[in-house]
Amino acid sequence: MGQIRHGSATTTHAVQEAIQRSQASLVALSKEFGINPKTVAKWQKRQSVEDQNTGPKEPRSTILSETDEAMTMAFH
Repeated sequence: MGQIRHGSATTTHAVQEAIQRSQASLVALSKEFGINPKTVAKWQKRQSVEDQNTGPKEPRSTILSETDEAMTMAFH
């Protein structure tokens, strides 16, 4: 069974682990796996093969102001 990846993912956990273990150059690894050298550099710097969270650290409403949202939650 294969690993499920998001739509724009270019690497799997296996490839990411291979990149982290390898001592080869960025160019050699990018050619070997058919990915951008920036992607290789990103995975070499990381301590884990898990994708990092994206998006806001503290989600908030795009419709209500903080005051309006607080009032709504108080009456909810």
